[in-house]
Amino acid sequence: MFKVAFHSIFAHPLPENHRFPMLKYELLPAQLLHEGTVQETQLFSPEEVDEKHLLLVHQRAYWKKLKQLSLSPLEQRRIGFPLSKLLVERERRIVQGTIDGALHALEDGVAFNIAGGTHHAGSDWGEGFCLLNDQAIAAAYLVNSKKLARILIVDLDVHQGNGTAEIFMNHSQVFTFSMHGEKNFPFRKEKSDLDISLADSTEDATFLTLLQEALEKIFQQFSPEFVFYQAGVDVLASDQLGRLSLSKEACRKRDEMVLRWCREHHLPVQVSMGGGYSEDIKIIVDAHCNTFRVARDLYI
Repeated sequence: MFKVAFHSIFAHPLPENHRFPMLKYELLPAQLLHEGTVQETQLFSPEEVDEKHLLLVHQRAYWKKLKQLSLSPLEQRRIGFPLSKLLVERERRIVQGTIDGALHALEDGVAFNIAGGTHHAGSDWGEGFCLLNDQAIAAAYLVNSKKLARILIVDLDVHQGNGTAEIFMNHSQVFTFSMHGEKNFPFRKEKSDLDISLADSTEDATFLTLLQEALEKIFQQFSPEFVFYQAGVDVLASDQLGRLSLSKEACRKRDEMVLRWCREHHLPVQVSMGGGYSEDIKIIVDAHCNTFRVARDLYI
């Protein structure tokens, strides 16, 4: 039975003009429990991550500014949230949830973080609602503790995982794969080990074909031992920021393709939920729930 990291602080209140991106973190666990996709016993509440783990990927000077709430107004605007002690605590708990999830995945095959996927945070910057890069930190933790030697990060959010790419540039033990909108944020891209840039209005068949080919290519070239999956649902045609044209069913098939590929190759996988900005919150929540439903059906 897979484990799911969840803490009430994941949905902590923000000023009114910032609240919508957080709303799904309240609704998603409630829906999963209501429909029986997960049970209370599968939820775990992470502590705040030890800063020694953060410093595996983030520069000490950047972490010091976060901890002391001393980011400049420009740096805060780049993040998109007003900096606060509660926000930093939230990020630290998200990171620990992903580390704990990775350890659970080693036992159970798959584990989830209700939040996370903070892939725009680089070694010395925060950006795009991301302060600390949860999957990058967890990947570095696994490598540094010598639990695993070859980690794959599969990032299928509509925005490139630029922070993840920068952190692991020239890092032979972590392979970064990002499939994202070519003309979408961030407008200055970093170089992943494999980038697939998608044209505006890319549809279901093209997306799924490219993904299948990429997974086969990566396994032949890199032969990973563990996978982190960033499962953003901002690839949907309904997304206000996405610029792609995927149906909800194609998004579900995307998740099934990745998780089935991991299961068939005996690769433990930790899943963080990433972005989703459709105008109708029900679409966002249902698309995220599909990722959990797929795992429930595959890992029984």
